[in-house]
Amino acid sequence: MTNNTSSTNPVPNFYRASAADFKKIPGSPIAYWVSEKVREMFIVNNKIKDISQPRKGLVTLNDDYFLKVWSEIDFSSIAFNKKNNDCLKNIEYCFVPITKGGNFRKWYGNNEFCIKWENDGQELKEYIVKKYKGGSYTKEIRSEQLYFKPSITWSGITSASPSFRRSNHGFIFSSSGPSLFPEENELNFFSGFLNSKVSKMLLEILSPTLSVLSGHIGQLPIKSCSTFNKSKIELIIEISKSDWDSYETSWDFTTLPLLQPEYRQPTLRETYAKLRAHWKEMTLEMQRLEEENNRIFIEAYGLQDELTPDVPLSEITLTCNPHYRYKGNKSEEELKALLLADTIKEFISYAVGCMFGRYSLDKPGLVLANQGEKIGDYLKQVPEPSFMPDEDNIIPILEDDYLENGIVDRFKEFLNVTFGKEQLSENLDFIAEALGGKSSKSSETVIREYFLRSFYKDHLKTYKKRPIYWLFTSGKGRAFNALVYMHRYNRETLAKMRTDHLLELEGKLDAKKEMIGSDMGKDAQEKARLRKTIDELMAYDEVLKNKADAYIEIDLDDGVVVNYAKFEGLVEKI
Repeated sequence: MTNNTSSTNPVPNFYRASAADFKKIPGSPIAYWVSEKVREMFIVNNKIKDISQPRKGLVTLNDDYFLKVWSEIDFSSIAFNKKNNDCLKNIEYCFVPITKGGNFRKWYGNNEFCIKWENDGQELKEYIVKKYKGGSYTKEIRSEQLYFKPSITWSGITSASPSFRRSNHGFIFSSSGPSLFPEENELNFFSGFLNSKVSKMLLEILSPTLSVLSGHIGQLPIKSCSTFNKSKIELIIEISKSDWDSYETSWDFTTLPLLQPEYRQPTLRETYAKLRAHWKEMTLEMQRLEEENNRIFIEAYGLQDELTPDVPLSEITLTCNPHYRYKGNKSEEELKALLLADTIKEFISYAVGCMFGRYSLDKPGLVLANQGEKIGDYLKQVPEPSFMPDEDNIIPILEDDYLENGIVDRFKEFLNVTFGKEQLSENLDFIAEALGGKSSKSSETVIREYFLRSFYKDHLKTYKKRPIYWLFTSGKGRAFNALVYMHRYNRETLAKMRTDHLLELEGKLDAKKEMIGSDMGKDAQEKARLRKTIDELMAYDEVLKNKADAYIEIDLDDGVVVNYAKFEGLVEKI
């Protein structure tokens, strides 16, 4: 192959290659720009398929039923870290983790879904056989002997660069999250190679489309590398896992980084500054390690003239890295503001989790995360809590402090416990500033407006439209709003919401209306506003009473979509 740019044929980027050149590459892609050195790699080296097992994974034929986001189901029904199917027969576990591709992220993460696999997947197998009207379930449940083994997984279809992640013991793999199963002592080597620029270049030749199939991975030429350092890959994966587990969407989440002792300072602002400095150092260390990994494989394959080891910050796939987290051409100031806002929103979300008892300031990880758990279950795990969860599992979000234990009051209480009463005003100002509040409004007003208008939108985004805190709302006027934690919901929750919250609010507003003596000017406007609000509450009460009288039951393992639909007319539409 030649690139003709001489004076006799001065055409830039003009290539000449024979059909025989194309045949050197598996599948014979029309990759005319590929150098002879790269073509020869496919001839003289072993291929991954010769020494390992890339596999496609299963298809359920009904993901809506069989797959669930881990956070929407009963946590005790998930079997983690299992090593074989024998561990799952005739026991209570209903779900196991499953790889399902996901966004561009290297090394570790995207662990979000579980598959219904009770009694060795019996229900799914029977469903597939029935769907095909006979035959074997192995048409869709492939390579079952490899289930629960450590692997390297990736996204079968991606619009970004291919990215490969470590999966430890305990995963089933799907067709959208195909996997490679090397020997355990070779996992680090394959992780390093597949996430290198050498692998990226070779995959662009083998698969110029959006698909990265197990067959493409199997055709990659692989060679030994004397300078490979597995401890560096272990460190990379450790950093990536630490980053993934720092967010509550990870099932291994323990506590918020802002509340970890090593970053704690007197105020929230100072704490964030120290944490942000750590994130910068971690991102730069990851960049250095990835570039070192690239250099090792570029030299091993002799591609110094074709590739450089450089990795842009936008490809350092840590959530704490704003260059990766926020797409588009944004300035440093924009990235700084976005990361601050999202970190404060995560702080608020964690605070709400503590209000419901999902988390505790006094115990790492999940506390109440199973069907129908109550305050008594919380106190068994946290006998002397520094911050007490809500007893009735109903937290009002109102435009004013009409009811006790509203969400703004509880949030201020949370701030007092975590950073001290003396710092409350300063911390409220910092939070309001991070949320983009206008200087003309008080900090408390900005935070209240965030809860009223934006918190639930952010919650839906974080939990992929599978909310765990449900917003019960009276409609456009937002006269009544309350959050309920689905894992603590019981058949009497709606009745309690009606009697202890909605009717009490209605009574207080009615009394306030009656205290307005004048029917003139601003008094008349306020009376009209209150009358409209009360009418909205009364209309909502009619629906709420009917649902409360029905004593609705839910089953967490049915997932959010099925359970949420039972409360249509009461909850915010998704």
